[in-house]
Amino acid sequence: MQHLTDNYTPLHEDRVAQLAVRIAQQMNLASARIEAISMAAAVHDIGKVDIPLKILNKPGRLTAAEFDLIKTHVQVSYDVLKLINFSLPVPEIVWGHHEYMDGSGYPRGISGDQILLESRILTVADIVESMSEDRPYRKSLGMDLAVQEIKRLSGNRLDPDVVEACLQVV
Repeated sequence: MQHLTDNYTPLHEDRVAQLAVRIAQQMNLASARIEAISMAAAVHDIGKVDIPLKILNKPGRLTAAEFDLIKTHVQVSYDVLKLINFSLPVPEIVWGHHEYMDGSGYPRGISGDQILLESRILTVADIVESMSEDRPYRKSLGMDLAVQEIKRLSGNRLDPDVVEACLQVV
């Protein structure tokens, strides 16, 4: 079977979904919001089908042009998902999963409460999972480093309430 994306991304999305749901439950979100987070996390990187595998799996540092191409996956994911008639804000949650509280994220550079809480949860889960698991281009950095990183980013790039809930469940 030919893959539309790398072997890593679907497993990554599943693990992110599991962690994001646990964070949302820890934050006592309503079941519909938890369901939306689960659905969004399960497809948050669908736009990576548009990225060449040699870039997705590249060992070592990406060039600025390669990283710019990687960043397009968020908009592509949103553009694909908004064509589906979801009863929950799945496309909007995915659209915000690389946005940061301080406005330094992408693709829109939005900040604070402009970012859905569900997206803020997805962001934290994505960072923790990405750092604590093996990637195609590097070995796991470990859960301890992932926890240190979200603590470091708490209050500027990451929502401190989401970080605290994540710390309770990992």
